[in-house]
Amino acid sequence: MTIMALRQQTQDHVLAGDLALLDHRFRTLLGAEGWALLPAAVRARFARRLGDEAVTYTGTIAECRMSCAGWLLAQACRLIGAPLPLDRDVGAPAAVAVIVDAATGGQHWTRVYGRARGFPQVIRSTKRFAGKTGLEEYLGFGVGIALTVRADAQALHFDGDHYFLALGRARLRLPRWLAPGALTISHIDRGGGEFDFVLLLRHPVLGALIEQRCRFRDQGVKRIA
Repeated sequence: MTIMALRQQTQDHVLAGDLALLDHRFRTLLGAEGWALLPAAVRARFARRLGDEAVTYTGTIAECRMSCAGWLLAQACRLIGAPLPLDRDVGAPAAVAVIVDAATGGQHWTRVYGRARGFPQVIRSTKRFAGKTGLEEYLGFGVGIALTVRADAQALHFDGDHYFLALGRARLRLPRWLAPGALTISHIDRGGGEFDFVLLLRHPVLGALIEQRCRFRDQGVKRIA
């Protein structure tokens, strides 16, 4: 075996080992062409395979706008765990932690938003690679939203397809007229290890209800003791 062939074999083994450590599920949802559109930093964040580790991001709330109807909706959603921002505060600290959902193989996401008054708001949700769209986000008390994904040269976007209520094994799809609006969450790369998390909730009649933008920075992976 020549030195060149030996080097190639070694590279192939390293590449195979690297691929074994990656999570390909978001890539599968987007397809090869969509995945290739994304910035390398975004691909790295969403291809990271979680084990006994937590991925963390820290940053600040850069913008938060909500209409009166949006504010009322956010307060009403306290009944299911307050998955929407409760205040219009900006400049407050924010943090995100992602760990594996051992029961389903999905991902638990915990977001912490500082507030001008009172305790920080904690938002918990679980992403599961299931359902007709291939991705669902469970918000609490059986309420969930089926998501589709799309990509462009700057961002990975999650678009709400429909809302549902899970009651044991039964699933009740909510009609559109009962849904709070069209939800889009975007992960926009800003370079230098920074990205924007943008949440937009828009109602077909009432218009934009809530728009929040947070700027985060990679903090790496921390092993869970």
